[in-house]
Amino acid sequence: MLSSLAPARRRLLLGVLAAVLAGILVAVTLVVTRDGAGLAAPAVAQDRPGPVLLVPGYGGSTTALESLAGRLRAAGREATVVRLPGNGTGDLPGQAAVLAAAARTALAGGASSVDVVGYSAGGVVARLWAAEEGGAAVARRIVTLGSPHHGTRVAALGASLFPGQCPAACRQLVPDSDLLRDLNGDETPDGPQWVSLWTTRDQVVTPPETARLDGALNVAVQSVCGDDPGLGHAELPTDPAVQSLVLAALAPAVPTALTATHCA
Repeated sequence: MLSSLAPARRRLLLGVLAAVLAGILVAVTLVVTRDGAGLAAPAVAQDRPGPVLLVPGYGGSTTALESLAGRLRAAGREATVVRLPGNGTGDLPGQAAVLAAAARTALAGGASSVDVVGYSAGGVVARLWAAEEGGAAVARRIVTLGSPHHGTRVAALGASLFPGQCPAACRQLVPDSDLLRDLNGDETPDGPQWVSLWTTRDQVVTPPETARLDGALNVAVQSVCGDDPGLGHAELPTDPAVQSLVLAALAPAVPTALTATHCA
């Protein structure tokens, strides 16, 4: 067909076809880049720990996490407790945006990555940040402490019995909520190393096993340090043994199965 055309028309048609093909290639590239389809977040250097950001749980209190932050600073780590809006009871994606801003501030100081420790609902906030705010590309480790990754019956009870006193975060932490269903499509996005620490004595995050994450190093504190009847949900950030486990999880080496030696 092309051979039957005059040379000038042939060159014109070939030029048009080349431009169309180039346009299609650019369009496909843009779609893949925007959607991230099939692209894993680049892993950051695991042997160069950066600043640690600690994310409070439901209610937003920073007191317990300041104890853990102090332990981290004593070990030579830069540690900041993120203050959440609305006392940590508001929309969880909104809280993730606040964590994203804190991460940008930390990285502006020259660090190549951050570590994040999320306590209770703060662990869900950390996961939202990783999945929806680009956090997976800049996080080296994400450690969660007693986090209701699959919801908690306490939130379900509150939403059922006292709906007027169950704000956005409470409703979003009901098992099988829309937010958790979407988030748990991929529980541990590529990029950071994931560690979930939890206590079998938890009476706030129920059942306690809801803290388990597919693809993470999952550690019940009792499996390492023995059963402590006093180690409930509230004690996780301040317990010396748990703090030691957090330090081990944030060490330069890639986290591996924890043993009693870490507890000691």
